[in-house]
Amino acid sequence: MTSTLNADPAELAKFSELAHRWWDPESEFRPLHQINPLRLDWIHGQVSLSERQVLDVGCGGGILADAMARKGARVTGIDLSTKALKVAQLHALEAQTPNVQYREVSAETLAAEQPASFDVVTCMEMLEHVPDPASVVQACYTLVKPGGWVFFSTLNRNPKSFLFAIVGAEYLLKLLPRGTHEYAKMIRPSELARYCRQAGLELGQTRGMEYNPLTRRYWLSADTSVNYLLATRRPVAGT
Repeated sequence: MTSTLNADPAELAKFSELAHRWWDPESEFRPLHQINPLRLDWIHGQVSLSERQVLDVGCGGGILADAMARKGARVTGIDLSTKALKVAQLHALEAQTPNVQYREVSAETLAAEQPASFDVVTCMEMLEHVPDPASVVQACYTLVKPGGWVFFSTLNRNPKSFLFAIVGAEYLLKLLPRGTHEYAKMIRPSELARYCRQAGLELGQTRGMEYNPLTRRYWLSADTSVNYLLATRRPVAGT
C-alpha cells in the first residue's frame, strides 16, 4: 500500500478482523443487513437497476452489491479489504448470485482506468472511513456516465449523531463494535453537498434513516440528523 492511497490502514484492519462474520445477520453487521432493503428500495425507486452497469464503492462483504445484482444489475464491487472481498466472492459463489464481480482497487485508481463507465455508482457507509472523502466523491463523478446516478450514505456530525451513532449504537445497545465510527470523520450534509458540487454532481433527493431501539426497526424519513442518504447525478454536457 502506497502512502498516497486514500485509505486508513487501521480502518482496513478493523473491518478485515470482522470479515468472516459479514454474512451472519446476527453478527456485528446486523444493522447493515437490516438497513439494506431500505437502501436498495430507495436506490431502485430513483433509477431502475435492471440491466444497468453498477459500481459499489467500498462494497465490503457485498451485502448491497449482491442485492443490486439480484435486482438485475451488472455489478462491480470494489474495496481495499482483501478479506472482505474474499468473503463477498465466496458468498456470490455459494448463493449463485448472477452478474456480480469484485475487485481490490481504490475508487481513484478505477476512475483513471474506466472513466464514465457506469450507469449507477453507490458509495454507502464508506466516506466516514477514509482520510479524504472529497477525493472519493470526485472519483465517483469520474466513474459515472453523463446522466448517471451516484448515491451516497454516511453519518452526520453533531451532538445528536455522537449520542445515537457512537454512544448508543456502539456502547449502550452494542449494535456495532466499539470504535466503528470516529466522530471527527463524520460528515455534515452541507459538507457532502459541497464535495458533490465541487466534483460536478447535481444534488437530488436527501433522506434520513432512523432507528427505534425498542422495536429494533429502521425506516427512512426526512430527519437527516444522524444517518442520511443523498442522490446525485452527473449532468449531461450542454444541459
